[in-house]
Amino acid sequence: MQKANAFPHPLKAVIFDMDGLLIDTEKHLVRCWCQAAQEMGFDMQREHALHIRSLAGKYAAPYLKSELGENFDYFRVRERRKELVAQALAENGLERKKGALELLKWLREKGIRTAVATATDEERATRYLSEIEVLPLLDKVVCATMVENGKPMPDVYLYACKQLGELPQNCLALEDSPNGVLSAWRAGCAVVMVPDLTQPDEQISSILTGVAPDLSAVIGLIQQMGR
Repeated sequence: MQKANAFPHPLKAVIFDMDGLLIDTEKHLVRCWCQAAQEMGFDMQREHALHIRSLAGKYAAPYLKSELGENFDYFRVRERRKELVAQALAENGLERKKGALELLKWLREKGIRTAVATATDEERATRYLSEIEVLPLLDKVVCATMVENGKPMPDVYLYACKQLGELPQNCLALEDSPNGVLSAWRAGCAVVMVPDLTQPDEQISSILTGVAPDLSAVIGLIQQMGR
């Protein structure tokens, strides 16, 4: 039986996912994946898009081929999805998730280091984080493009820990998706899920150190668990 990693004592660092956790982008990503695929003649449904949240292309591509047919061109559809998301964000703007600024400022006051570990490329991650005004509050930004294997493998979290100069068992990860939770857990971090589009299932629940309704609630959870 899989079990959750212990809450860090002492807590040295908190590592954040980005899409769906710090920024309210997952709703656009899911919708635009489906639209891009359907424009190219593939019947991609919401559950397919939900399944590949934070999932590296090397894992997402074979999954979608198995679901939608061997002629599904993952990288072509992804490029169109990127165009559609850019349009949606240009029209709607980037929305910072509830409690993000409050939590990051609180961690800074407590001397707890922070990083982002994201499946997004470095240029986009830096631009998004700057736009929602949290970049100055982050010590490191780590992207899946910097490591060999993206989520759900542990590489991006292991590299974030290395960049912070901390052991995984001294770090808390905050994630909104199952693939992100698995990545952080496999790295050896304690993981708190802040659900966005879906709630954790039984398997994911078994490896979570905690669940919070939003990022502002993470402060109380850290205070409670850190005693």
